[in-house]
Amino acid sequence: MAATKTAAAPPERVPVVMLFAETRGFTRTSAILQPLAVLERTVEFFKLAQDTVEHHGGIVRNLLNDTLAASFSGNDSAQRAVETAQDMQRDFTPIEEVWARDYGIRAAIAIGLHAGEAVIGSSAHLLSGQPLIIGDSVSIAERLLHRARAGEFVLSKQVIDSLTAGEFALDAEELPPLEMPNREPIRLYGVLRDARLDFT
Repeated sequence: MAATKTAAAPPERVPVVMLFAETRGFTRTSAILQPLAVLERTVEFFKLAQDTVEHHGGIVRNLLNDTLAASFSGNDSAQRAVETAQDMQRDFTPIEEVWARDYGIRAAIAIGLHAGEAVIGSSAHLLSGQPLIIGDSVSIAERLLHRARAGEFVLSKQVIDSLTAGEFALDAEELPPLEMPNREPIRLYGVLRDARLDFT
């Protein structure tokens, strides 16, 4: 008997908090490692990041190179996304130490977060069947990732406003805004590391 195809859910536009996370310092220096060691270290980061996202009720949307994208929706989505960022960076600290000791690699996680709307939907034309998430909020969160320094995370004012509304306290420092053509600048805030790491 032929299997019945399950109809894909119709696409919808929903409010989300997007989180992008990547390792800093590892990818460039991974060229000195054996391929198996590169794969194992990358999987180590992705497993930590994915487990942390899922623990806080988020959904991993994409893995590419050394970057993870995830979304959070529903009640307290901003708080859960920020707690994910905090836990991810805290729990990466022992990994940082091992990588430095065993491989001579200095690494840390950088994270960007933004709140907005996105369209989420599936298509039979995609081989993986993985739902797509599309929208300005995704692009902006990725831009904020590139504003974050090693070991730090950057949030938009939209995320800060959601945290304030939920009475969630976060010690964040205002940063220069994100300037983009044909739109108002986006105010940014950073949760900064006491001792700055610079892997550029």
